[in-house]
Amino acid sequence: MTAVAILFMLLAMAIIWGGLALAITFLARNPLPPEEPAGPEEPTLGRGTSVA
Repeated sequence: MTAVAILFMLLAMAIIWGGLALAITFLARNPLPPEEPAGPEEPTLGRGTSVA
């Protein structure tokens, strides 16, 4: 491999692993809010038309 190929490979690896580390750090500092518990759904009559 040429020096340029190795340089580009290292740059790509740094971007990938750096992005992963940044995402993990961001999610650790700003956790996602808990999801709302799913309540009872209204029955439908097909194609999204509501009963009520």
